[in-house]
Amino acid sequence: MQTPKERIEWLREQLHQHNYNYYVLSQPTISDAEFDRMMRELMDLEAKYPEYYDPTSPSLRVGSDVNKNFTQVEHRYPMLSLQNTYSEGEVADFYNRVKKALNGDFEIVCELKFDGTSISLIYEHKRLVRAVTRGDGKVGDDVTDNVRTIRSVPLILRGDDVPDYIEARGEVLMPWKVFEQLNKEREEQEEPLFANPRNAASGTLKLQDSRVVASRKLDSYIYYLLGEELPSDSHYENLQVARRWGLRVSDAMKKCKTLDEIFEYLKYWDTERKKLPIATDGVVLKVDSLVQQRNLGNTSKFPRWAIAYKFNAEKALTRLISVSFQVGRTGAVTPVANLEPVLLSGTTVKRASLYNEDAINALDLHIGDMVYVEKGGEIIPKITGVDKNARTGIGEKIRFTEKCPDCGAQLVRNEDEAAYYCPNSEGCPTQIKGRIEHFVTRKAMNIAIGPETISLLYDKGLVKDPADLYELKFEDLIHLERWAETSARNLLASIEKSKSVPYERVLYALGIRYVGETVAQKLAQAFPSIDLLAQATFEQLTSVEEIGDRIARSVIDSFANPKFVDLVDRLRRHGLQFSLTEEALAAKTDKLKGKNIVISGTFELHSRDEYKAMILQNGGKNNGSVSKNTDFILAGENMGPAKLEKAKKLGVKIIDEKTFLSMIGHT
Repeated sequence: MQTPKERIEWLREQLHQHNYNYYVLSQPTISDAEFDRMMRELMDLEAKYPEYYDPTSPSLRVGSDVNKNFTQVEHRYPMLSLQNTYSEGEVADFYNRVKKALNGDFEIVCELKFDGTSISLIYEHKRLVRAVTRGDGKVGDDVTDNVRTIRSVPLILRGDDVPDYIEARGEVLMPWKVFEQLNKEREEQEEPLFANPRNAASGTLKLQDSRVVASRKLDSYIYYLLGEELPSDSHYENLQVARRWGLRVSDAMKKCKTLDEIFEYLKYWDTERKKLPIATDGVVLKVDSLVQQRNLGNTSKFPRWAIAYKFNAEKALTRLISVSFQVGRTGAVTPVANLEPVLLSGTTVKRASLYNEDAINALDLHIGDMVYVEKGGEIIPKITGVDKNARTGIGEKIRFTEKCPDCGAQLVRNEDEAAYYCPNSEGCPTQIKGRIEHFVTRKAMNIAIGPETISLLYDKGLVKDPADLYELKFEDLIHLERWAETSARNLLASIEKSKSVPYERVLYALGIRYVGETVAQKLAQAFPSIDLLAQATFEQLTSVEEIGDRIARSVIDSFANPKFVDLVDRLRRHGLQFSLTEEALAAKTDKLKGKNIVISGTFELHSRDEYKAMILQNGGKNNGSVSKNTDFILAGENMGPAKLEKAKKLGVKIIDEKTFLSMIGHT
């Protein structure tokens, strides 16, 4: 009879083997029910005998609800990007460059380019010890606990020839079926949809709760091995060995000796990829020999021995059934085409964006038209054309609605804009809930409440505008369906904590049209209190850097609206910050007036956001890219190579954070 320790070890070994059979060999030998029974037995035994804990146990794939902040890990080998190509001519240019540089025989390995999020798996003595995201290519996030939940990632490698240290580069993916189901659930719960499987996989991998990660059923494929003791000089052969070790490697790999073979591969997979259960957006071409790869070397950003060929966006032809209209938080009304279901990029498409009235008129759309739908990786594709030769009879011409689809108000359109707006901002339910949702976002008031709860509070008559949040009581919440004491207290605590959010974020939270996060910061610096901003003239507003006519007019119109002024007054009475603090005012100087500054890299003394705020406080301007107008770059560790190269070319000064702090008198 087995001891508890022996039974635990036996179950772990069996479950590792069954994971390998299922995910790597695609040859399961037991049923899902039997697998689940063995897993439950293992988890029960591990709970009873915690002294036998093992970080590589297959039971850990179910995840944990322990929240952990991700730590930054430096890559031993930088994770470079690939240069994209979009035509066979560019592929031929790459091939000929390699041929000329090597001046000898070489082979190219063609692989599918999976559309997910990059990951680096580090194994020491066969065990998975760390999983790190790409990050900026030099430093990434440690997401080991989350990656352990991915069943196609082996926790222990197989075989006697595994080096003591091996790094496997790959892609974390969300299969199309899982993606569709996840978005269906989010739609039912009125949560924002993921744009595509790549975003869904990336977002899932960064969740704090690994139990949720486990429920998302992520997948993974390995596409490169790194280490000092690799099995072979051949990249292709290394991946075959990696498969034997238990790593998931795609079968869609081919070694090619000629351009014709490469083109044949591209043509084949441009069609066949549509049948795959996962998203792909191109083909990666790599020189096979590692010695030749090293000889070819890298640029500051890309390897010279590899490129990515991107497929053209996939199109499909289907019938237009109807057009519906949706209103957003700003009142903008968007038309959406409802289509006969059609398979496109691995998912069934039933809707497509039509953008605005001008787009509808340009297409000359009629009900029943056969339309071309294109999907460039987004969940809402777009209609790019109409097959007018397929018209057997002309249906009703699509015309933009004149009424708000939510409240029925007559729509308006500004002369200089393409969008129609619902002017009933105070009475349109979708706009009201949308403004509250904006108000609570992380970059605004950072209140822990989601769209579903906001909708519930609105429907119950408890919250009709953002100020009502500060009037909620424990008794209001505890009687709501599915609300417990803890949930109610947590929300009230989050609302109370938001009262300390600084003025510039409160200004952004108010949702004044065209006043985004950066514009709110500019306005707060120029008008240090809400009263000064309310009294500002058109000329005063437009004299502020980056504040144009449209923004100035929107600010003036907002403060001319009695209901907006009343909202501000109520929020002020609840204790929100409507002026810069004395500390912020004292720190305000003209030391950087007129200076265009670019921030790049990671910093030790302050965060990037804090440095951006300091630049604004001292009269400077934050720029995202380097140009001849850049005065200097505030650079931390791991400065972006493209920015560095451009700075050297243009002769732009680069300073470190200590020099910058000294420059503004910040000690």
